[in-house]
Amino acid sequence: MKTSAVVSDTIGSFPSTIGEEKAAAPDTVRRAQSGDVDAFELLYHEHSPRIYALCLRLKAGDTSDATELMQDVFVRAWRRLSTFRGDCAFSSWLHRLAVNTMLENARSDSRRTARVLPMDDTSRLAGAARSSGVELKMDMENAIASLPKGARLAFVLHDIEGYQHQEIAEQLSVSVGTVKAQLHRARRLLRERLER
Repeated sequence: MKTSAVVSDTIGSFPSTIGEEKAAAPDTVRRAQSGDVDAFELLYHEHSPRIYALCLRLKAGDTSDATELMQDVFVRAWRRLSTFRGDCAFSSWLHRLAVNTMLENARSDSRRTARVLPMDDTSRLAGAARSSGVELKMDMENAIASLPKGARLAFVLHDIEGYQHQEIAEQLSVSVGTVKAQLHRARRLLRERLER
């Protein structure tokens, strides 16, 4: 059995043996879990090259998106450090966190794009022929802002952010029927205000 492994997807220096990572990480992780920022910085420096390489692959080589994803991963790692129980290597936990973060971001982005009509394409909206794009954007923003609070929250969370009725109900501590009623009310009020 080999005691060392060459890591092909690293950037910069890395521990050369797997045993060293397992020996050094638990103490550093425990210190970071107790709020030691310096310990978390050590974990960042140790693991960021590998996580960046993973992010680069997940983002199809786009360095800007990979850097942003890596930052999200380490912010989440800091916030969720208490959930690391040590059942696996810290690097495995961090790797899974990176993949989950990318998937959550992708789901959020696809929800948003699937439910939102880009304001550049206003031809499908009622009254678009008589309003310019800028006027329509301002009218829409003003109309949304003028909705009653419950209707506005339901509309923004469902039609703009892409949450499901059940998710909104849980977030707002109301019934699913209330969410549907508020969403219906919001859409009716928006139609009325935009048609004027």
